[in-house]
Amino acid sequence: MVADWYDGLTLATEWRPAAEGVAARYRLMLTNDTGEALRDFRLGISGPARVSDDAEIVGAKVVTQLSNFCELAPERGFVLAPGARWTIDVLKLDYPIRHWTDGATTGFLVLADGTTRSLRTVPTRREGSDTLRKKGTAIYEVPEHPPVPVSIVPWPQDVAVSGRRTAPAGLAPIPSAIGKSAATAFGKLTEKLFPGEGLVRPAHEGGFPVELVAGAGGKEGYAIEFAADRARIIGETETGLLYGLITLGQILRGARIHLRQFNFPTSGRIEDAPAMAWRGSHLDVARRYYAKDEVERFIAILAWNKLNVLHWHLSDDESWRVEIDAYPQLTGKGAWRGYGMPVPPLLGSGPERTGGYYSKADIHAIVGFATEVGVDVVPEIDMPGHCYAMLQAIPALRDPGENAPYYSIQSFPNNCLNPGVEATYGVVEAIIDEMVELFPSRYFHVGADEVPEDAWHSSPAANKLRKELGVTGAAPLQARFLQRLQAYLTSKGKLTGAWEEASHGGGLDRANCYLVGWKDTAISQKLAAEGYDVVVAPAQAYYLDMANSEDWHECGAAWAGWSSPEKSYGFEPIAGWSAVERGHLLGIQACIWSEPMTDRAVFDRLVFPRLSAIAETGWSSNRDFNRFKALVGLMPNLYGRYEGF
Repeated sequence: MVADWYDGLTLATEWRPAAEGVAARYRLMLTNDTGEALRDFRLGISGPARVSDDAEIVGAKVVTQLSNFCELAPERGFVLAPGARWTIDVLKLDYPIRHWTDGATTGFLVLADGTTRSLRTVPTRREGSDTLRKKGTAIYEVPEHPPVPVSIVPWPQDVAVSGRRTAPAGLAPIPSAIGKSAATAFGKLTEKLFPGEGLVRPAHEGGFPVELVAGAGGKEGYAIEFAADRARIIGETETGLLYGLITLGQILRGARIHLRQFNFPTSGRIEDAPAMAWRGSHLDVARRYYAKDEVERFIAILAWNKLNVLHWHLSDDESWRVEIDAYPQLTGKGAWRGYGMPVPPLLGSGPERTGGYYSKADIHAIVGFATEVGVDVVPEIDMPGHCYAMLQAIPALRDPGENAPYYSIQSFPNNCLNPGVEATYGVVEAIIDEMVELFPSRYFHVGADEVPEDAWHSSPAANKLRKELGVTGAAPLQARFLQRLQAYLTSKGKLTGAWEEASHGGGLDRANCYLVGWKDTAISQKLAAEGYDVVVAPAQAYYLDMANSEDWHECGAAWAGWSSPEKSYGFEPIAGWSAVERGHLLGIQACIWSEPMTDRAVFDRLVFPRLSAIAETGWSSNRDFNRFKALVGLMPNLYGRYEGF
């Protein structure tokens, strides 16, 4: 029976690191615990690790490969008998497996008739180790005697409170001429993050009166005044009042959940305003799709941390995620992955058709909710590189005369929009036309990262453009492409955002753009010195796909190193900057790249509490990691997965 045959097949993988006199080895083991022999099949694997083109493989050969998808075949006539194991040793990968999530996370068989069968796939183990793989948010216990009397993250500018009362059952916001929108938004936030807690409730249900009144505070600042029977929040804007409510909500939850350790004050005052204007988080939904409800809850978490920008990475080599009426094939083909499809199984997706996209109605709802809770949604369509999925959907954008491959750093062939193909600009402008109607943000991010140095080297159209411009290489062509995009976005009233590589080859008009510095800690300062407005997001400190430590049993990536919560918290983003350079600082942001997010518990471990650590850097001028560690355990994560559970 098919069910018996399928249920009895298991793929396990094992990593042996290199040591003195011993080569590194990645071993795949397919065990047949069915009652039938298995023949005429191939093995497909998918995960962050990539098998090198020149890898020495014992026990199999590579049939096909695209980036981290690989299809392996046994020798002709091979039969996997009942109870037997097929062992494959890969002696070279594109990079060593540094953490358990680097290995294959999905395996499946391709049968002689072209059909596929998923395998029970066991996460990669390290040879000789039975240590549990780490996932789920690390638990930071609240100490018996916290260093502060109230629980607030990020910590405010000034806290001078005293007294103690039994924590109220909930809060009852009372708007005046101002505050109605803040009260509504706070209610929606608490419903998203703490359903069932009754954090907002009317007076007749025991809600503690909270008056919302107009006063000084700037765009996002606020003050809270405490009395025994009520609190007053003073702010100049609805956003400031909302942040005051969030602070009061955090104080209430701390006092209610940890009633010995934290107070709900009866007198005193809190004054607060952010240190930086741009306090953001990037979210990559191209490598892994997050449903509308997940994105909205993530936005709610940003707001609870007083982060105010979502940099939404909507396209990449692996997929296209936004509905475009002019080009339905972008989502028809580019939003989905699967065996035999234009985009194959990648990064742990299986042989079945998997993926998704955001309809225009979804985006309206997401952006509307974000706006209510003070989060600006900045869309990103990554161009001209990282466009494999887009080019699979619209192959007419390729130069038909291009006759030799080039490869991206992630091993995608010929994955860049060609600046020499004039039709490219019409397609991109039509996409922009539809997207500016969906996203009211003044910013539109166009990517511009990781274009290979030899991109378009065999393209007659690109070489013609090079000759006309009198340039060589890829960077000047990318600059030409970006300058045309920027001019179009400027005509639409948008400021152009891009990654740091947009400064190469001639760069963008500095007056109408901002750049995100990511490769190291020095590049942002260099860009600011050159006159670019800058968002600081170095991979070594703020990339939340990097593992929490060097421990192999941690989840996450390692190409930029690792960054513990304490390390991220302690990073000083503008240390050593001159006054002129600081004048070009917009702020900071976390970056969540989704390649290692193999399951929900991995996401929670990698993102939290480091997201809150970065939030406190962007907000507070009074930072103390011991205080942060005592308080951050009360902050929500996305999926409710914690270490050891």
